[in-house]
Amino acid sequence: MLGPEKLPRVVSQIGRWVGRARAMARQFREQLEEEVQLEEARKAQAPTTPAPPPPPPSSPLPPLSAAATEAPVAPPDTFSHAHPTDATGADPEAVRPDAERR
Repeated sequence: MLGPEKLPRVVSQIGRWVGRARAMARQFREQLEEEVQLEEARKAQAPTTPAPPPPPPSSPLPPLSAAATEAPVAPPDTFSHAHPTDATGADPEAVRPDAERR
């Protein structure tokens, strides 16, 4: 164990470590409290101060072309051995449950 020669030095080091840990915990707690106070101040100011309107664009956007205003076009047919599909992407060989009842 520790003899009378090393014991005071070890106790002194442990005391310093505990002091450092307490100081770090205190500093951390103070920083958290400060952040909470700042956040509360921001929330209190937010409803009273309306947000400024966004700045107007520096250059006007060009008008949309006729192609951009048309309905989207279905992608071209792709070739697949695994699942044949029709123009809508459905499997033409699949049996529909409502078709069996008729």
